Amino acid sequence: MAYSFDKKVGILGGGQLGKMLCLEAARLDIKLHILDKDDSFPAARLCHQFVAGDFTNYDDVLAFGLDMDVITIEIEKVNIEALKELERLGKKVYPQPGALEIIQDKGKQKDFYKERNIPTSPYRHFENKEAIEEAANNGELVFPFVQKACKDGYDGKGVQVIKNVDALSKLMDTPSICEDLVDIQKELAVIVARNPSDQMISYPVVEMEFHPTANLVEYLCCPANITGEVARDAQKLAEQVILEFDLYGILAVELFLTNSGDILVNEVAPRPHNSGHHTLDAAYTSQFEQHLRAILDLPLGNTANLTASVMVNLLGEESHTGPVMYEGLDQAMNVHGAHIMLYGKTETRPHRKMGHATLLAENVDIARENAQKLKHILNIKSKH
Repeated sequence: MAYSFDKKVGILGGGQLGKMLCLEAARLDIKLHILDKDDSFPAARLCHQFVAGDFTNYDDVLAFGLDMDVITIEIEKVNIEALKELERLGKKVYPQPGALEIIQDKGKQKDFYKERNIPTSPYRHFENKEAIEEAANNGELVFPFVQKACKDGYDGKGVQVIKNVDALSKLMDTPSICEDLVDIQKELAVIVARNPSDQMISYPVVEMEFHPTANLVEYLCCPANITGEVARDAQKLAEQVILEFDLYGILAVELFLTNSGDILVNEVAPRPHNSGHHTLDAAYTSQFEQHLRAILDLPLGNTANLTASVMVNLLGEESHTGPVMYEGLDQAMNVHGAHIMLYGKTETRPHRKMGHATLLAENVDIARENAQKLKHILNIKSKH
């Protein structure tokens, strides 16, 4: 079969995920077009064409999409109604707007899992802070529990762990779900890809370790330290989820492995995801190339690991906000097996994702030791 890469592929969002999509697209001569606020965003300097606009604005998304053959996202907070209209007009929109509309809202996500008998943790809906306080004070909510804002949460934002009555002051005053705090043995993730020809493939399971205060991934280990049976069950569950959503592209499925051995779906992301960044250096096919293959209905690539790896997120230092400076970069580049990706964000702030590093080694223990070494060497600060 002959392929022609003259299709115009549009991406809503020009952050680091867009940048890494552009880097992988160049290998296959796929020309990506980016819509975002201004050309200071990381992907703007690498894409075929940058269009200034607001991906949450109906008119901007519609005008951008009308000029594209295929439209995808690198962020969930986009205008759904415009994507629905583009789909109605015959444009290929992946992930499909119907699935994305559910995923945008954590409450709708949880309801979706419950309706389809997909295992997930117990939860309740609340309209505001007052309703949560009332339920906690009268014993309907049992401490500890987790509050998740239904909309606009990302990178640890929109999540509060409420351990006791005193912590109720941290509640967000927004429509939310409150979940039981699960007795977790490990937090896992599986990225699964599917194309319109109905080919589907999963990546090996990864294990995530979270920053104690920022609520975002600090270390990512691949392969996960789990049994073969747990790995197969996790991949099978991730594949069930993408099929239930009837979604094309890639889907990152975050999972809880409980102390009793159950696997629960936490939440999903229908785009390249932090839990797959290691694939740029440690897998036969990166998640970014895989997403492009999937949305263009190309054959999906080999997902096997080339080697063991540990990814570490490179975060802005505490008490530093302003123009970015990388302290210790030269030494970090000398750490054995290190592959450093800086996102090109000009401003740093506390806990902002400014890059990541993937450490390759013959086993995860060595890779993790080197990842810890690099994390302590490389400090991301402001110039003043």
